[in-house]
Amino acid sequence: MEEPSSRKKKPYNQLLRYAGLAFQMMAAIGIALWGGYMLDQWVGMRFPLFMIIFSLLALALLLWQIVKDTSKHDR
Repeated sequence: MEEPSSRKKKPYNQLLRYAGLAFQMMAAIGIALWGGYMLDQWVGMRFPLFMIIFSLLALALLLWQIVKDTSKHDR
């Protein structure tokens, strides 16, 4: 007996979802780094304080989103 088509596509859907999350992480961290760099330049700071703060904030928010998404889909 053949499996339903939804079961065959499920691993590929999860793979695409997690690949999308990876690209979303890269884009968000890149935008946070760029925004922090521009703010550091505008304020005239030599130490990249805003770049560090924005990138760590983006990383924390993205990790929270990934944990929330993966725990919801594992059930």
